[in-house]
Amino acid sequence: MSKLVTIYGGSGFVGRYIARRMAKAGWRVRVAVRRPNEAIFVKPYGVVGQVEPVLCNIRDDASVASVMTGADAVVNCVGILAKKGKNTFDAVQSEGAARIARIAAQSGVQQMVHISAIGADVASDSDYARTKGEGEAAVLEHMPNAVILRPSIVFGPEDDFFNR
Repeated sequence: MSKLVTIYGGSGFVGRYIARRMAKAGWRVRVAVRRPNEAIFVKPYGVVGQVEPVLCNIRDDASVASVMTGADAVVNCVGILAKKGKNTFDAVQSEGAARIARIAAQSGVQQMVHISAIGADVASDSDYARTKGEGEAAVLEHMPNAVILRPSIVFGPEDDFFNR
């Protein structure tokens, strides 16, 4: 049986490429997103049933845990450039990352990759950089062997940076 990865934010700009790559490598891919109906485009990344978008709210323990059930690995790609409603920098990039790592550790998940950002720093005056730094610290607290990636600007056709 193939391994299962849960990718939080797996339909976003970076996450969709990770989902596609994991499917091509033979993994079963669970794409955890706020709006699964809008993430249906990820299904053809693999064979029928290999890639599945599922509902998840990273601000809720039960939601995060339910989509992690049975996962061999987790990837956290969730991040925001501007706060919107309840999705604040603290709620998403600090508390959300901590929640995913804590539940992964409690669930016995062996591998975690966390997408952070260049300049992540708990002492930063920038809410974005501060919460990215807090998220990294929380991930390492719960999952000391996690891989943390710190890209600078990532751009491409769907980047929502140059294409705003």
